[in-house]
Amino acid sequence: MTEKKQKKILLLSVSAGAGHMRAAQAIEAYAARDDGTGLAAKARHLDVMDFVTPAFRKLYTDFYIKLVNKAPALWGYLYHASHDAPKDSSMQRLRRGIERLNTRALMAQIAAFQPDAIICTHFLPAELLSRALRQEQLACPVWVQVTDFDLHRMWVQERMQGYFAATDEVAFRMRHEGIPADRIHVTGIPIMPAFAQVPERVQCAQAFGLDPQRTTILLMGGGAGLGSLDTVAARLLALDGDFQLIVRAGKNNAVLAALRDLASQYPGRLLAQGFTSDVERLMACADLVITKPGGLTTSECLALGLPMIVNAPIPGQEERNADYLLEQGVALKAFDAVTLEYRVRHLLDHPQQLQSMRAKALALGRPRAACDVLALVLNDGRAGAALR
Repeated sequence: MTEKKQKKILLLSVSAGAGHMRAAQAIEAYAARDDGTGLAAKARHLDVMDFVTPAFRKLYTDFYIKLVNKAPALWGYLYHASHDAPKDSSMQRLRRGIERLNTRALMAQIAAFQPDAIICTHFLPAELLSRALRQEQLACPVWVQVTDFDLHRMWVQERMQGYFAATDEVAFRMRHEGIPADRIHVTGIPIMPAFAQVPERVQCAQAFGLDPQRTTILLMGGGAGLGSLDTVAARLLALDGDFQLIVRAGKNNAVLAALRDLASQYPGRLLAQGFTSDVERLMACADLVITKPGGLTTSECLALGLPMIVNAPIPGQEERNADYLLEQGVALKAFDAVTLEYRVRHLLDHPQQLQSMRAKALALGRPRAACDVLALVLNDGRAGAALR
């Protein structure tokens, strides 16, 4: 009997913020699994920024990162202005003209791989491929995965095979923008397979030298307005209450060193962590997470039933994410360091509220979103293809 040929799936993302890349990596991880589900595929993940000129890359990624860090209000203005601008406006024509100048190398890579389907986890490749489809330079179907709990109009492109939405509300907004209902699938935001099965708390806590019985707070990310991680950690550790604190410093070695110095002043209460690829094991130890409201990070928290205090959202998409989480009762918002202290004190004093938030988070979580997306793409979007 002839073995069924694996489909080839090309994943396109953009390294402007980590979330778009992580969503693509999650789908790629499910494609690589050979667990009898029939979802195994030959997947390849490309960062579109690897196929543009250095000048364009600097403009698109470095400028974005500097803008959201140094002038978030300006980014918020641009986010809303570009959403509201008509498609034939000078702003939109200029943006599309710049993007069209940098596609030749990417299209060559697509032609070499010859994918059966393409999934875009950023709006830029979707827009580039929409033009290629119009000009009949591309024959395979293109799918779009929106990576926030909101929909910016730049995600909406012509000739897309289908769209994956985080929530019913995002799907409603897609229909409002003219996307046919039968091309919209509410899957959630793709996260890694490790989040599909909650790690065992006691085992994880013991591996990190933590007490699994103590209330544990996980602090991730810096956050404008809240100071550096070590400053925030020191303020939290000064609070009354028998809790332990995990702080994830990522690749910031200077902050990690400062946190380790702080840990020596609070023996048994602070665990300072650098970059780790198994963040789900840290999350499994936690009762509460303090984080920026990125679409991927908050989806990971929901999958594990983790209540959140969200801080310093980037104006635009992260503000909308924060609004959604607050409306659903799974998060509180800290506007500054004083508010953060108040929110933490309040939740520590009201464990029943923390438990209620946890139950709501678990109900909202979609830990198998990446699996469902892959299933729909491999089955050409047929109803009932997604696996639960």
